[in-house]
Amino acid sequence: MHFCRTLIGRYLVAAIIALAAVVPLNSVNAATLKIATLAPDGTDWMKQMRAGAAQIEQRTQGRVKFKFYPGGIMGNDKTVRRKIRIGQLQGGALTGGIFADVYPDSQLYSLPLIFNGYPEMDYVRARMDKQLLAGLEQGGFVTFGLSEGGFAYLMSKDPIRSVDDLKSRKVWVPEGDLVTRTVFENMGVTPIPLPVADVYTGLQTGLIDTVGISPIGAIAFQWHTQVKYVVDTPLMYIFGMMAIDQGAFGRLQPQDQKVVREVMGKVFADLNQQNRDANKNARQALRKQGLEFVEISAPNLDQLRKSVAAARQRLDDQGLYSKGAYKAMLHYRDSYRSKNGALIQ
Repeated sequence: MHFCRTLIGRYLVAAIIALAAVVPLNSVNAATLKIATLAPDGTDWMKQMRAGAAQIEQRTQGRVKFKFYPGGIMGNDKTVRRKIRIGQLQGGALTGGIFADVYPDSQLYSLPLIFNGYPEMDYVRARMDKQLLAGLEQGGFVTFGLSEGGFAYLMSKDPIRSVDDLKSRKVWVPEGDLVTRTVFENMGVTPIPLPVADVYTGLQTGLIDTVGISPIGAIAFQWHTQVKYVVDTPLMYIFGMMAIDQGAFGRLQPQDQKVVREVMGKVFADLNQQNRDANKNARQALRKQGLEFVEISAPNLDQLRKSVAAARQRLDDQGLYSKGAYKAMLHYRDSYRSKNGALIQ
């Protein structure tokens, strides 16, 4: 009897070993990366990320899959960050400034009225992007390149031609955005913080009447249907990225990590250029929709720049970013201007 049990046991062990030998590789270290974003479904962002995810799944033989939660259904960027910390999500396609707590310099590009247009922004990015991405990785997030969201412009129900006009407006700021709030408060404006998901309703009800958003963002979120005027001065540069928790990414097989970096790196490089073109088209679309682009006179623009510069000094004094990186950014910008001028392009 003992002999029979031993023989049966040996057969079972052999069967298990044989079964393990034929289990397909895609069942080993398989992972589903849950990624949340505010980008609405159907936008170029979502189409490109989904296409990249499908390619990754195919190239890793199903070991790496992505599950996306678009349109803010997982909450705003701050909420998504919290869900990443507790492991409910593995990452997000988010705006750069939301990572200021782990890497303060990630918000440098979005400081208001630093850049006059795309040419000098491109000049700076070519010299600083790698530094920012390395800093984010040191802060615990694997990224795949920065994707341009474009320049944000003030859009409002009533025209804004001066700082005094702005003081009488109900201006939205993203919830938890200390930089933008400080800038407006320094101008004597009392901004109204709201999650992005509540902005459209806020415009409808009159809770707010002024927002800062890129042309493609205004159309994607349908905010353009609730405003009539655009201040035609680039306010701040917006960029986004896909960031995955380093611990979750590290659990992927090394060869799969390489595939994800390669594929998503190309996705975000393509999005970077496509969004530039999309913003140009979106500006034309806003004009066709009847929105009026308002020029600020030179004296009023100078007053606005001085007020914003004073706010940036307050932020600098608070140590919200490293002085070395800030000075480097200004050095590159000024180097471009010394060769090409400071005209808005």
